[in-house]
Amino acid sequence: MSRLSNWLDGRFPYSRMYRDFAAHPVPPHARNPIYCLGGLTFLTFGIQVITGVFLAFYYQPTPERAYGSIEFIMTQVRFGAFVRSVHHYAANLMVILVVLHMLRVFYTGSFKKPRELNWVAGSFLLLITLAFGFTGYLLPWDQVAYWASTVGTEIMRGTPLVGKLLMVLTRGGLKVTEHTLGRFFALHILVLPLVALIFLAAHFIMVRVQGIADEL
Repeated sequence: MSRLSNWLDGRFPYSRMYRDFAAHPVPPHARNPIYCLGGLTFLTFGIQVITGVFLAFYYQPTPERAYGSIEFIMTQVRFGAFVRSVHHYAANLMVILVVLHMLRVFYTGSFKKPRELNWVAGSFLLLITLAFGFTGYLLPWDQVAYWASTVGTEIMRGTPLVGKLLMVLTRGGLKVTEHTLGRFFALHILVLPLVALIFLAAHFIMVRVQGIADEL
């Protein structure tokens, strides 16, 4: 194993990269647990990715099969009920953590110069987190999910000038139908994760370059 490790390290210097990352100094005030909220949020995102991949193996995004596939996961798939429960509760926890993280950043003034762009990236990540929850809520395709998504997309109609267009684009028509289910599924497992990873990369790079803000 050491020969293989050395061979890989000679072609991709991961040990040096790890040392550089591990040697990055952490200010004493950042050891306060409230400074861990961002990392905990990222942890819940990782849990969502892992459990979401598992669920995607069995979920079928059609009106005829969506609810039945969820029922199959909950009753027939080994550990299916556990994985779906983890996915559900981690989603709620992720929303709570990202809000608490942003409140901490605001309270400590960590959004001020030169970290304004990092605050903007974090704000987009909050919106993406909420979009994850909104698009995922429809996927069970039961009565609660259907009418909640109907009300949620109807709210978009109130947007000045582009409200109706935004609602139609989101629903894939004038009403919540199978087209809405397909769009929400595509957004939930393809578009939103990709956009989230882009903003996360930007967020982490700026934190590393700029360092952790000082206390108030």
